[in-house]
Amino acid sequence: MITTLQIQKKIAEAIQQSGLTQTEIARRLNISQSNISHYVKGDKMPSLDTFASLCRILDVSSDDILGIK
Repeated sequence: MITTLQIQKKIAEAIQQSGLTQTEIARRLNISQSNISHYVKGDKMPSLDTFASLCRILDVSSDDILGIK
């Protein structure tokens, strides 16, 4: 079973590997850059709709982030 900490780490890795700035990701999601920063630090989890959009923007599978095989 995957933990929220593992999900947060995978989100942070995907953001860092995307080649996009946190500001650009935030702009595309129509949220503040500080929210992206919180996702990277693991302070916050995105809402489900934001998570789905984030996966699309980062071109990662939600299954990969959630540890579903």
